[in-house]
Amino acid sequence: MATSTPDQSPSSHSCNDGNDSSYISRRHCAIFSDVVAAHSRIRSRIHRTPVLTSRSLDALSPPGCTQLYFKIEALQKTGSFKVRGATNAVLRRVVESKDEGSYGDGTEQPTVVVTHSSGNHAQAVAHASSSVGAGNRSRAVIVMPRNSPQAKYDAVTKTYCAEVVLCENDPIAREVKCDEIIEDMRRRGEEDVLFVHPSEDPDVIAGQGTVCLEFVEQVKEMNLENVTPPLDVVIIPVGGGGLAAGNCISLRGLLGNSVKIVLAEPEQMDDAARSFASGQMLGHDPSNLLNSVADGLKTTLGPNTWPIIRDFADDILTVSEEDILRSTKLVWERMKILIEPSAGVGVAVALFNETFAHKYAGLGSGKVGIVLCGGNVDVSKVSILISELPPTSL
Repeated sequence: MATSTPDQSPSSHSCNDGNDSSYISRRHCAIFSDVVAAHSRIRSRIHRTPVLTSRSLDALSPPGCTQLYFKIEALQKTGSFKVRGATNAVLRRVVESKDEGSYGDGTEQPTVVVTHSSGNHAQAVAHASSSVGAGNRSRAVIVMPRNSPQAKYDAVTKTYCAEVVLCENDPIAREVKCDEIIEDMRRRGEEDVLFVHPSEDPDVIAGQGTVCLEFVEQVKEMNLENVTPPLDVVIIPVGGGGLAAGNCISLRGLLGNSVKIVLAEPEQMDDAARSFASGQMLGHDPSNLLNSVADGLKTTLGPNTWPIIRDFADDILTVSEEDILRSTKLVWERMKILIEPSAGVGVAVALFNETFAHKYAGLGSGKVGIVLCGGNVDVSKVSILISELPPTSL
């Protein structure tokens, strides 16, 4: 359980920067001041996504919940929150570095931004590399698993014109392929190469934390009675942990311990919940086939995201595939927002998880925030899965 707030001291932006002696006194690779700096850096290049409410979903919430607030990152550029972290990383480490003259006389080769992703981070890095890398400063090479949703693959290759290298549907296979690409490029000495991890990169974590920096401010703007805290509970989906970690930092920095932070995860990919329960970082259970409909949450926590989540989150709750699909359908129908099932995981926790109902629904004034993390969905595929649910589930 969270008992402290993030260090507010200045940051070096990277926990691996050996020239930063201040890191010795830091427990985490990103802190609240990094999130604030990230927001100043990226705010003109992203959407301030809306916060919406729904009376019909309020009516389905457990007793004690008076209002559900939804931060609609499905309406963000590239269709998910991921563009925040990718834009922050590319701006700080490519554009700003070259503007400062650290790359020579301006005739340097473009930076190749390399990453691996099942889709959303891939689109975000491709977009950031093409849109903020002014003057042909950067291009993207993305490693994607062969079973990535077609909509996400098409967006990366056709919309943002990034190069895609396919690999097997395995986290280790992704990393190995990225290492091979980077090693080959550096051996040839042809290009400057930057690897931006989907969740472990400190600049990515800081950028993702800007979601709740906006969320809290927007809920305050919506409530003229000035209730404190503006949100009693915030539910955030967790996979690799970049979104969760960044917004744990934001919420503790803004609201301290007056807010409960609940992370949401599919039962079929429960490494974060098991890690939180055991107090040590765990990977996926070897028997897990990673076949959840919430494909954006298949990655695991890492050495940068895990300590932040361990120290600042209050709970990690899991939900079934059926409840994820039910919740996705409800948002589609009641709010008219096309979310992906990974975003439905947080809604499922609020509406259908018994632990949430007993421990968190009635806290304070009953105001619950839910981050709808993305909307890049294969509608045909998910619609078929929804149609196969038992009638009682709908």
